Amino acid sequence: MTAPLLSDLMPWSVAPLRLGRGWIIAPDAASLTARWDALIRATGAERTALFRPTRSRTPGSAVTALPGQLTGTGRFARESGRCPAPLRVGHGPFDERYLIPDHRLIDVARPELWRVADERQLFAVEQGFVPGAAGPALLVSALLPDGRSPAGRPGRIRPLYRRPGGAEPNLTPGLTESLSARLGHEVTARQLLDWAVAAARPSPRGCVVPLTADPELWATGVALGARLSEVHVRGAHGGERPRLPGGRRPYVRAAVPAGPTTISYDSEDETLHLGDGRISPVPVEAWDFQVGGVRMIELWFERRAAVPEPGTLEAIGPRAWPQEWTSELLELITVLALLAGLRPGQRELAAALDHGPAIGADELRAAGVLPVPDTARRPASVLDHHEEGPEGQFALI
Repeated sequence: MTAPLLSDLMPWSVAPLRLGRGWIIAPDAASLTARWDALIRATGAERTALFRPTRSRTPGSAVTALPGQLTGTGRFARESGRCPAPLRVGHGPFDERYLIPDHRLIDVARPELWRVADERQLFAVEQGFVPGAAGPALLVSALLPDGRSPAGRPGRIRPLYRRPGGAEPNLTPGLTESLSARLGHEVTARQLLDWAVAAARPSPRGCVVPLTADPELWATGVALGARLSEVHVRGAHGGERPRLPGGRRPYVRAAVPAGPTTISYDSEDETLHLGDGRISPVPVEAWDFQVGGVRMIELWFERRAAVPEPGTLEAIGPRAWPQEWTSELLELITVLALLAGLRPGQRELAAALDHGPAIGADELRAAGVLPVPDTARRPASVLDHHEEGPEGQFALI
């Protein structure tokens, strides 16, 4: 029996953002404000060089405002105002950064994502397929994600809702009704997302999501996925911040130095070393946690310890390792340790799915759920949403 793809269940998807220039995103907001100020002080050819033009964006580009963002739409070559408030976004798996939310600076911002990003939205972020690589196939973000892949292979971003305010679930028409009838109880959009987080498997065609016909197994998988999702979103939407049990929580044993350049791990005493700084206990499962074959803790550190090219805007950053970064690292360790602790449950679920009654793609076709109608793969029209166009004009979307 052929299991359906995630694209059969959540048909509207968006490709990852393409920023085009690295200086508009940073681990801290203050660096972005300082970079903006340095760019505004520059004029003529110097401003153009610092801007880093591409075919999609130059200081002379005329573009619309990003939905929901109060930023200028005049050509950046004439910009003299203050930096827009940096926005916290998801930067690849398990990393969070600040972004200058100005459409004039972003090559491909995917406005359709910004249009539906609000306090009700969740984003299913499908990871790019890497043959033989360890790690989850599907992640959940409450922040607007950039969809970046650590292995360089793009995945897809699938909002749970097609409209703001949690309206119109991004599900194939008739899917929840068909599953509800088969399982004997109501199936909601959020339950389907949680099930997919627990059950999704990577494949060259995209995430495969086996569906069970066993109501008890469905309830088990949804509960497991809800816990996974809760850890992924780190307390968003009124949830609790992730915490490990007492005695297993990581602590700073020796302060992280001003500019650590190396990272290593001692499995014997579960200690993470950042230069002369020490953090423990760090479970080996957290240190070894990978997505697309890349260790998440190493990648998180390397992005912050990298030495930027002198004279660029990227070179403007903290002079010393901020305390906030250490706090974020402690939370990252906690998140990865909790997710690793839930992996046995995912393996048990996968084994049960392999041997239990299933709902395959053929059954969904027989029920008229598949194939997915083309309209479900396109974004919804938000007819009452006014957005500023280039040079202060207004557009009706």
